[in-house]
Amino acid sequence: MSEEKKINGNSNYDASKIQSLEGMEHVRMRPSMYIGDVGTKGLHHLVYEVVDNSIDEAMAGFCDRIDVVVHPDNSVSVSDNGRGIPVDFHEKEQKSALEVVMTKIGAGGKFDKDSYKVSGGLHGVGVSVVNALSDLLTAQVYRDNKIYEQKYSRGQAITQVEIVGTTEKLGTTITFHPDNEIFKETTNFNFDVLSNRLRELSFLNAGVKLTLTDERVSEMMPEPKTEIYYSQEGLRDFIRYLEGTREQLIDDIIHISTDKFGTPVEIAMTYNTTFNENTHSYVNNINTIEGGTHVAGFRRGLTRTLKKYADDNKMLEKAKVDVSGDDFREGLTAIISVKVAEPQFEGQTKTKLGNNETMGTVDQAVGEALGNYLEEHPKQAKTIVEKVILAAQAREAARNARLKVQRKSPLSGGGLPGKLADCADKDPANCELFLVEGDSAGGTAKQGRSRQFQAILPLRGKILNVEKAMQHKVFESEEIRNIYTALGVTIGTEDDSKALNTVKLRYHKIIIMTDADVDGSHIATLIMTFFFRHMKELIEQGYLYIATPPLYLCKKGKNERYCWNEQQRVAFIQEFGGGNESGIHTQRYKGLGEMNDKQLWETTMNPENRTLRQVTIENAAIADHTFSMLMGDDVAPRRQFIEENATYANIDA
Repeated sequence: MSEEKKINGNSNYDASKIQSLEGMEHVRMRPSMYIGDVGTKGLHHLVYEVVDNSIDEAMAGFCDRIDVVVHPDNSVSVSDNGRGIPVDFHEKEQKSALEVVMTKIGAGGKFDKDSYKVSGGLHGVGVSVVNALSDLLTAQVYRDNKIYEQKYSRGQAITQVEIVGTTEKLGTTITFHPDNEIFKETTNFNFDVLSNRLRELSFLNAGVKLTLTDERVSEMMPEPKTEIYYSQEGLRDFIRYLEGTREQLIDDIIHISTDKFGTPVEIAMTYNTTFNENTHSYVNNINTIEGGTHVAGFRRGLTRTLKKYADDNKMLEKAKVDVSGDDFREGLTAIISVKVAEPQFEGQTKTKLGNNETMGTVDQAVGEALGNYLEEHPKQAKTIVEKVILAAQAREAARNARLKVQRKSPLSGGGLPGKLADCADKDPANCELFLVEGDSAGGTAKQGRSRQFQAILPLRGKILNVEKAMQHKVFESEEIRNIYTALGVTIGTEDDSKALNTVKLRYHKIIIMTDADVDGSHIATLIMTFFFRHMKELIEQGYLYIATPPLYLCKKGKNERYCWNEQQRVAFIQEFGGGNESGIHTQRYKGLGEMNDKQLWETTMNPENRTLRQVTIENAAIADHTFSMLMGDDVAPRRQFIEENATYANIDA
């Protein structure tokens, strides 16, 4: 084709085809750029953005109370007793400062260092994005003894700023209703998800009282529900919360709080008798789930200081063992919180801190404070170092056990577990692996599956509880070795014994399929715990799912329907029996083995009909607490959790 013909063929491509979107239009067209997605996660992010504004007021010293209310129509109000958003006239924009903040991307006090020294919402998109993605938002500001109000819809003001009353209080209330044109999947807020975030914020901001009220009533919750989150000791209380069900190695919580090195650093840490490291990090209250320079600085300072103490006291020399960085962190639980004036996050998601200077700051802070603690507490110091030496010895044993789970080259033949029924497709993006409870259900699944893209791995009984097992014991477990080899992943190198190599991962959907009963739920939780502690990367990359087999098959005449819960069964009886069970045949599935292969395929394995629940880690600290509580030895909190969550019959990490 000639160049002339190309030009003529595109002659209708002119200036009229170039879209110039204003800020709010762009947010509505590309909401995921600002809030991550338009599903459940993005929906809850709206609340976090508004709450973060109030937290910024608290961090600046002007606010000590934040109230969040979920109303019956799924609108949400966030109120604080801060200074109140300014309402006076903005010369440059020729409108009130309130309207500028609510309708302009990049507008706000966060960029003025005299107003906010540190802030979580440094991208300046917070409340204006919430406004753009709400079909109705009302801002009420309490200042100058007046109540100012302005209403907005989809990012645009629909009223002027009006004085609607008088008051003696100070603060701001933002009430918004998510736009179902944007949030098509759901606009229903989850109380527990909001609760976890507010609890976390209370630990990170000692002395600030947060409340969460749910005004939505139902048969299950006939009265409004309110929870209060308040922490006097901040990160110390956070550690106590996380460690509540674990056996402690030392009685103390080591607390570090200083800003003498240029950046406010607060760390709380302790050691327990488990074999996992649980380090959670925050920058300006933002959970940096991917870590960053502050975590690197903490680890460097911890390793250097503990090693120096051990060397000075000739403890490693006596043990005759080579110690690595991992060994110093086994059984460690730590919360790292830094306040950085101009944080540089890697990516819009703000999950990894990039400020190089922060590494040295945290390293120095840990070195000085931890060094002093070890000198002043020789008994605890000796206990910690002995734990480190045991970890090094166990790591050597684990290295030997790990060799057994390194997958053989496909060219050498074999290498995969004998029980694995593999699929024909070799593109991991197309392939699914079902981890199935027992040989009986495994046999049914093998018959019912699509051999093209679905693989089946039966697991015998309950797998090892990795929460309480040393690493080499994990690798010695045949069922766990089978999972590793079936997936095609390998563990570690000589330098990093806990790194997971997922380059040769063979399936991009790993589906836990267990019976819909108590034993099945326990097995599913054991498997999830294994993935959370040893293959967290696969959860973070969205590869782990839970299958949901039906509980009942209901029939009346020619009408039949699978029911996944009691409510659906009652609805069937209401629809076809007028509420009367006579004449209705109900088959209760106690296990997957009770279904034939066609039924299992139709209800639980067929991508066109099935329901898969993706396992996600919205909040690593809360997930850490939940798994340690469920898999630990303390019965009371586990029983309470099960009683409170029994209605939902599932556990989401």
